[in-house]
Amino acid sequence: MAATGHAHKLYRHGDSPVHRLPPHCKLAAVFGFVLVVVSTPREAMWAFGLYAALLAAVAAVARIPPGFLLKRLVIEVPFVAFALLMPFVVPGEQTTVLGVSVSVPGLWGAWNVLAKATLGVAASVLLASTTELREVLLGLQRLKLPPLLVQIASFMIRYGDVITDEMRRMSIARRSRGFEARGVRHWGVLATSMGALFIRSYERGERVHLAMVSRGYAGTMPVIDEVTADRTQWAYAATLPALALVICLLGWTL
Repeated sequence: MAATGHAHKLYRHGDSPVHRLPPHCKLAAVFGFVLVVVSTPREAMWAFGLYAALLAAVAAVARIPPGFLLKRLVIEVPFVAFALLMPFVVPGEQTTVLGVSVSVPGLWGAWNVLAKATLGVAASVLLASTTELREVLLGLQRLKLPPLLVQIASFMIRYGDVITDEMRRMSIARRSRGFEARGVRHWGVLATSMGALFIRSYERGERVHLAMVSRGYAGTMPVIDEVTADRTQWAYAATLPALALVICLLGWTL
């Protein structure tokens, strides 16, 4: 399917086999992979290394540079901060690491969070890097996600840039009148601006809804593009979660 959807910063244009996969196949593959990773025992540390190798292979096939992927993993920082605190706050047997007394269960918990969160985020970044947002919505629709949730996500994507542009115009208007936020005493002006932005957005939403109703909208959006996948594409997409499942089973048995 041609990449004619709404572009986003995580997407990297390409024509790889991963890019060409139907979106619902990729969504199912990522979901299955993450589910398997979460089910893997934390003691099987070697298994997480193999999971990372699988993702690296997918990135290579999709022609996603390592630097591009690593920069997008910055979103994981809150998980890292939480994990780093666990050895100090989780009660249990104590051990010494670099001269500091830490909790053994906390260390295992930190490793568990870091390893699984990193792999999950990396898989999601790979999905976003090879799939347009519009295609993601079509894939969710194809996977029978509740239509209302798909519509809400669609409007968030379509009008996110509209609201952002409205904020930019309001900021320019404030600066053209000599306003520049320099401290707490200017928070009132910023709060008023946010209130005005909310009212404008709400009114815009009402106008859009009235326009949709006048054109026959009755609670469901028409399906313009029918996304399908054959057995070969499903088998290709299932390679990642299938290999991950084998690793997970070995992790539980070895």
